[in-house]
Amino acid sequence: MRIGLIGTGRIGTFHADVLNRHRDVGSLVVADMDAARAARVADRIGATAAPSVDEIFAWGVDAVVITSATSSHAELISRAARAGLPCFCEKPIALDLPGTLAALREVELAGTVLQLGFMRRFDAGYAAARQLVRSGRLGRLHTVRAITSDPAPPPASFLPLSGGLYRDCLVHDFDILRWVTGREVVEVYATGSDAGPAIFAEAGDIDTAAAVLTLDDGTLATATSTRCNGAGYDVRMELAGELDQFAVGLDDRTPITSTEPKGPPPCDNPWPGFLERFAPAYEAELDAFVKVVGGERENPCDGREALHALRIAEACELSRSEHRPVALTEIAGG
Repeated sequence: MRIGLIGTGRIGTFHADVLNRHRDVGSLVVADMDAARAARVADRIGATAAPSVDEIFAWGVDAVVITSATSSHAELISRAARAGLPCFCEKPIALDLPGTLAALREVELAGTVLQLGFMRRFDAGYAAARQLVRSGRLGRLHTVRAITSDPAPPPASFLPLSGGLYRDCLVHDFDILRWVTGREVVEVYATGSDAGPAIFAEAGDIDTAAAVLTLDDGTLATATSTRCNGAGYDVRMELAGELDQFAVGLDDRTPITSTEPKGPPPCDNPWPGFLERFAPAYEAELDAFVKVVGGERENPCDGREALHALRIAEACELSRSEHRPVALTEIAGG
């Protein structure tokens, strides 16, 4: 099959490499607002560079992969839908609910496929946790703890475009919480701090956040995130039940040091970032998309999953700004 990839930044270049060597992808066409950057990527991997995004649609492709700037996602999803093309898009669909809902309506009207890039659903550890919850090994699940910590702040120029820590970063935790537990969030209470580098306060963002989430069966979850975890990239989930307790993301590269005399040794090779930590998951989600396009499997992460996660992020933003619990029924799009 012939796939068009739009956006050749860091994640787009990674995806281009994966798609280019996929056995079922016969040809790959790449495009970027920076045509020279797209040409460099294409030359390196032997793909075709399009002069602009328009050629992706004009030259005839079987599917579109969107890894461009967040602000372009909704428009490109809608354009792919109107062209009748299956589409894979990195999260988010849009940084607000109206934009997200509008793009989803286009997809539904066209009857096309939209797969969202929530890569943690394709990580072996999270998949195992999901099975353990459903197997009953934990008994009644009562507590979930989710952690996402970046090793260093992003460029200052990125922050005003990111949507904020809840929408850009913790949205992954909100999605995977729903996927692993099979439950819905009904209420949140969230807070955040901008006490770190000045770039966060200047952008109206926060560098550290915490949220307490109540699920529809009474399970309590916490989700914490920071942009300033100098020890390394740390993404974990702990699930505690009446019978047992399990952890995702706890391995010899987890950037945490025990103070106990008989604890595990300090990590000497911590995860540096998301591409390294989740490389197999990114490959698996693209393989799934190729199979969806080829009619070999159902869509594993429909676009509406992004809406559910965004609504939780919106509730957290409202909770932080108004210093109160927020029910998900207060957030549009439910």
